[in-house]
Amino acid sequence: MTDAPARAIVRTVLIVVGVALSLYLLYLLRRPIGWLLIATFLAVALSGPVNWLNRRMRRGLAIAVVYLALLAIPALLIALIVPTLITQANNFAQNLPRYSRDVSDFVQKTARLRKINEDYDITAKLQKEADKLPQRLGGAAKTLGDIGFGLVNSVFALVTILILTAFILGSGVRWRNAALSSRPAEQRERLKRSFDHIGSAVGGYVAGAVTVAAIAGFLGYIVLSILQVPFAAPLAVIVGLFSLIPLVGATAAAVIVGVVTLFQDFPTATIAWTVWAILYQQLENNVIQPQVQKRTVNVHPFITIVAVLFGSALLGVLGAIVAIPIAASIQILVREYWDWRTLSIRDEPGGEPPDEPSPPAAGEPAPA
Repeated sequence: MTDAPARAIVRTVLIVVGVALSLYLLYLLRRPIGWLLIATFLAVALSGPVNWLNRRMRRGLAIAVVYLALLAIPALLIALIVPTLITQANNFAQNLPRYSRDVSDFVQKTARLRKINEDYDITAKLQKEADKLPQRLGGAAKTLGDIGFGLVNSVFALVTILILTAFILGSGVRWRNAALSSRPAEQRERLKRSFDHIGSAVGGYVAGAVTVAAIAGFLGYIVLSILQVPFAAPLAVIVGLFSLIPLVGATAAAVIVGVVTLFQDFPTATIAWTVWAILYQQLENNVIQPQVQKRTVNVHPFITIVAVLFGSALLGVLGAIVAIPIAASIQILVREYWDWRTLSIRDEPGGEPPDEPSPPAAGEPAPA
């Protein structure tokens, strides 16, 4: 009698220890596991154009063409944005003393601001710090070194993810078919259909995100052109890129552009841009993105908003980006499971059907 409880206790302890070790192992491997999940997401998203090109060329060549296009887009965007940012940052640092003097002159012309300045001496402190900034630029080597080290690590992670993505694109179909072949025939077709629908959902999500980014960039360019803000095209590209991040992307882009408007036509351009950014962010988060994702991913707008909120709360920016395709995948799997359960219940025998009466023998009367 005492052996059974003892074995149960030992088994429970071993299970708890095994779960704890597994969780600790997952924690240690969280970075490569994250890279693998990102690579899987990219592979599923790129499988559409790769499969389309594969009908016209070898799969390896199709993957190479898609990769070249994928790398060419950020290269062109960097060539468009980075030189402008560097030039303007340098001009800003050199002209900051003049901006500080302009602020001082503006304060002296306003009685209320002049009184505050006399009490706290704000403009003198601003002028002092502004005069120091150009000399401090030469001492920023350590900060730039830290940024460069972070960029090297990011580049290494990006190369690793792209290599994993290429392997998944090249062999993923064979791996999926091998896994499906191990399942019974009735499950095989249903799982294959689920995988196909999930792939379509992820591809649709990417297409929808690019559509939302294009809308944000195009409308931002129109507004910046109307306000006559310089470098409207690079700023519109920044607005479009940040719109790829649900919920918070539009806000971050609005702040960056708002800083630029401060030096163009303050306060008119800044106020106009702020009003537009607030209105458009509400429009994008509650109308444009849910409606676009509803048509591309086939997810209800309510589920889209809730998924993005939950994903951003759990995993930050990455969670907000992958929340919608994960919600679509869960919806597909739940629907397939529900259909399977419904079909299984219908197929369960409720009793053997009655036997058909045998035909009467010759000379016997037919049954009533």
